[in-house]
Amino acid sequence: MAVTVAKICRYPLKGLSAETLPEVDLAPGEPLPHDRRFALALGSTPVDGPRIGWLPKTSFLSLINQEKLAKLRTRFDADGGILTVERGGKQVARGDVTTPVGRAIIEEFFAAFMGEGARGRPKLVEAADGNVLSDHPSAVVSIINLASVKDLERVTGKPINPARFRGNIYLEGLDPWAEFEWLDREIAIGGARLEITQRIDRCAATNVDPETAERDLNIPKDLQRGFGHVGLGVYGCVTAAGRVAAGDRLVSPD
Repeated sequence: MAVTVAKICRYPLKGLSAETLPEVDLAPGEPLPHDRRFALALGSTPVDGPRIGWLPKTSFLSLINQEKLAKLRTRFDADGGILTVERGGKQVARGDVTTPVGRAIIEEFFAAFMGEGARGRPKLVEAADGNVLSDHPSAVVSIINLASVKDLERVTGKPINPARFRGNIYLEGLDPWAEFEWLDREIAIGGARLEITQRIDRCAATNVDPETAERDLNIPKDLQRGFGHVGLGVYGCVTAAGRVAAGDRLVSPD
């Protein structure tokens, strides 16, 4: 069975909802365009200006401690810089996050929405040139094998929405856990090539159902109990530029 791209996602605002893309152009040493470009720093996180370098995920609003974020949906217009926040299908905030006024609008909404969970007024920040705001300090693409997610369901005894793992590229047609055999090797997807650098260890953010915002599973515990590790998915660094589209085939290492 051919291994193909089932879905491509980016997360313009770290910790918030995914945007599904029909295709994406990947560049060497870069993440997906606009992926984790913005984040909401906790009020207690010291930042100097709206553009920052990498910080650990505990510096930001995230699903690790603030599952309430899963109740929101966000859309980002990269051409206009407009971020739209919706709750229950209704717009609750909208602003040009490349401007001070637009950032203030978004910050005010999240300050009210999160309350004490924001530890003060949250600050909307953008990755400085050459930096990323993902969980990994380097620019990587996260790859999820849907068969591994399905195999984990044997352990949980419950269905698992793959969106819990906040991947960039979801693959179908692989054997479960086959992606772990690619470490330190290259794969080709569509017109791009990526070197697989490491497994993705999972944290409490995956315990939150992305549809209901309920903390209803313990994914790290179930991974450890069922497989002796807490990994699901792998990081890849783009080594050769190219376009990747849903339905493209993957060529794995020999």
